[in-house]
Amino acid sequence: YSTFTIPNRLTGTVGHDIAYPGISSHVDGKDEVKYHKYYQWVCFVLFFQAILFYVPRYLWKTWEGGRIKMLVLDLNCPIIEEESKCDRKKLLVDYFHANLHTQNFYAFRFFVCEVLNFINVVGQIYFMDFFLDGEFTTYGREVVSFTEMEPEERSDPMARVFPKMTKCTFHKYGPSGTVQKFDGLCVLPLNIVNEKI
Repeated sequence: YSTFTIPNRLTGTVGHDIAYPGISSHVDGKDEVKYHKYYQWVCFVLFFQAILFYVPRYLWKTWEGGRIKMLVLDLNCPIIEEESKCDRKKLLVDYFHANLHTQNFYAFRFFVCEVLNFINVVGQIYFMDFFLDGEFTTYGREVVSFTEMEPEERSDPMARVFPKMTKCTFHKYGPSGTVQKFDGLCVLPLNIVNEKI
């Protein structure tokens, strides 16, 4: 089955002009329809994104091996005397000065992880825009401007991108064996959560 809304029926008086934003009578082939195939896949996409964001962190934690923690060990402890802290800081500065340019590969791996993070973020933006049929890049701005508009003038972008009710078309075999087409309403309660994520 397929769930869809009619984009030019997003505004109007509910109960008078339209049944719900995006739901009204339409003519097949004449009125534009927008299919919402992604709503049931949101949880899997979020899991996939979490894995992609974890990969650079895992690489860095593996490559770094706790070196930074060992270098600054006890410098933040309130119990250690100030003189001891100054001695540790001097040792740390001497270590950095003596080993200048010997940790270039370490720095290279750090920058590799940072570049992976940047590529991941930019890639996720384009992926989410593709996943939401081109609605992601303007969604946040439209939600903010929606809250600042007068109630009579506004069209809810959350109802457009994540509708809670859509039209559905079901196909069923009739008594004589021909395929019958049924037009119905589908409630998508998962979109209540999806629009907030």
